[in-house]
Amino acid sequence: MIEMKGISKTYRVRRREAGLTNALRSLFSRGYTQIPALRDMTFTIPDGQIVGYIGPNGAGKSTTIKILCGILRPDSGTCTVDGLVPWASRKQHVSRIGVVFGQRSQLWWDVPVKESFLLLRDIYRIPESVFASTLDRLTDLLDLADLLRTPARMLSLGQRMRCEIAAALLHSPQVLFLDEPTIGLDAVSKLKVREFIREQSRLCGTTVILTTHDMQDIDALCSRVLLVGKGQLLLDGNPAQIRAMAGENLSTEESVADLYRRFGI
Repeated sequence: MIEMKGISKTYRVRRREAGLTNALRSLFSRGYTQIPALRDMTFTIPDGQIVGYIGPNGAGKSTTIKILCGILRPDSGTCTVDGLVPWASRKQHVSRIGVVFGQRSQLWWDVPVKESFLLLRDIYRIPESVFASTLDRLTDLLDLADLLRTPARMLSLGQRMRCEIAAALLHSPQVLFLDEPTIGLDAVSKLKVREFIREQSRLCGTTVILTTHDMQDIDALCSRVLLVGKGQLLLDGNPAQIRAMAGENLSTEESVADLYRRFGI
């Protein structure tokens, strides 16, 4: 179970005006701005649920994921993931979670994909028999057989994303964080990724938090949607409720933009 109660996080960002004079002045007097990323964020996610976490850029989605992963420490509030405080029990916590960031890779660029998998096996200390069984299952479900001997730099975006998801699941995590996993993928690759996420949750009871701007991902995968804006939780409902508020097909960019405008975000 994932629980966040009253989580707040503010960033202190350095600011200065353009120009040489202002650059020189900043050497002696630096100005900072306080930017609130999360404000009293509170929600609970039970085991095995697939949750869509949506909102415009700057809404606080990535900050939430980083706190849940243990990368960031909040300014206030409490947070537990399967009974652990992520930033306090980080070593134990990371062995229980999987993370996929659409814009970042956990595969080594110049070596075959399987070499990256073998290194992850050693990092997570996965028993050989368990690793072999898990890799066979992931290879079959994600159609990776022809990719394992290929260096990551030679993969297409869709092929790499399927390998990234497999890498995040080699150690059988209880919670999977997916940050825009289908960004830039073609229609066929999106369908494969969505089908796999559904099967992973159904077969293994994996809890999935999905952040995305693609509302078709939400419709296809999520039983629950959390809408955030300006660091606050604005709506906790199901895709049908979100769709009703948008007033039309939620898969269109115009309807999503209209939904955000309704909440002033």
